[in-house]
Amino acid sequence: MALMPLFAVAMMLGLLAIGSHVAVAMGVVTTGMVLALDGVPITVIAQTAFKSVNSYPLMAIPMFVLAGNLMMKGNIAGLMIDLIGSLVRAVRGGLALTVMITCIFFAAISGSSVGSAAAIGAATVKGLKAEEYPARFSAGLVAVGGTIGLMIPPSLGFILIGSIVGLPVDKLFIAGVLPGLMEGSMLLIAVAFMSRRYGYGKTTARPDWTGFTRRLPKAGAAVLMPVFIIGSIYTGMLTPTEVSAFAAAYAAILCLIVYRSVTAGQTWQVVKDSLLQSTMIFAVVMAGSLVGFVLARMGVSAAVVDFIKGINMTAWQFLLVANLILLVLGMFLDGVAMIVLTAPLLFPIAAALGINPIHFAVIMVANVEIATLTPPVGLNLFVMSGISKLPVHEVVRGVLPFYGVRLIGLALITYVPAISLALI
Repeated sequence: MALMPLFAVAMMLGLLAIGSHVAVAMGVVTTGMVLALDGVPITVIAQTAFKSVNSYPLMAIPMFVLAGNLMMKGNIAGLMIDLIGSLVRAVRGGLALTVMITCIFFAAISGSSVGSAAAIGAATVKGLKAEEYPARFSAGLVAVGGTIGLMIPPSLGFILIGSIVGLPVDKLFIAGVLPGLMEGSMLLIAVAFMSRRYGYGKTTARPDWTGFTRRLPKAGAAVLMPVFIIGSIYTGMLTPTEVSAFAAAYAAILCLIVYRSVTAGQTWQVVKDSLLQSTMIFAVVMAGSLVGFVLARMGVSAAVVDFIKGINMTAWQFLLVANLILLVLGMFLDGVAMIVLTAPLLFPIAAALGINPIHFAVIMVANVEIATLTPPVGLNLFVMSGISKLPVHEVVRGVLPFYGVRLIGLALITYVPAISLALI
């Protein structure tokens, strides 16, 4: 019995190595572990898996995925780039700064790092190339900017954590606002510094206020979307699940009726793609629920908590260790799998050490952001490799200058709790 966890980890890594989906690998291994436990009926497997997705907060995931995919297909990113660029492109590196600001905007309507990177990358890569930005800088810029979609609400990561750990998703959303804006501001400073240092991009003579005024009415409906989403959550008018349905309906109206940038046939394809993406997320959650059940049944969580207390580990030491663990796991797992696997184990330890669970949730999401940029399986790297037609290692080189900024942001979020908790 004592060797079972080590055998399970080896088995899971083996399945992942041969190309199994993470949900399949987790599900097969943990199902075997449940069957090996004495006194556990086989029906527990189905009951535990079903209970994990029979959750009101998780109902928000398909709707937010659909809203993000519709906005991506409807080229809303292009509208925002034209609007913001009217003013920002008058400074050195203006187009790169415009792209980063658009990433911050898109984060407030997408909830997905990959979706944000794909939408903005498709709309900007050619323009960045035309202004003679280095290709790998452009790819790295969009890859890093897309990660903000995981922090600024609506965030799929916060929905998952709230459902798994039992935290209120609306408070998690609010907690992500200031850290997300801080991360975006730090990246804007980094982009401005690099653009001036290396002479990236072209500039216009002056801000185009006339163009901005002309474009604002057309883009106004899209600009209001994040205001409605964040405002309704912050004021308590709507729950995150209700907001998700509103966001999907609003996105459909924008793309089908207001801008007419998506046809009915394309909408049906977006719905099917969104359903597939949501199903994959739910599959990982179901498999992960069995991991949590096994950990609790075998007493692993309680044993780890007792061990941490026994060695007198302080809160700041645990946070350092937790970040290191999550950064390493981020090299091999996607964000959903990271959250599902580690949340049941790490949150009880954090609670035992007196760490605010909402603060710890923000720390975990910050790590997931970095994971999407970390080779060999960082999803944003592959998205931008496909869009920019660059090898993945070139995209990694483009991301590298921003990586230190993300680590500094992680350190601030970890050791300055007020950044996460000030608005709650």
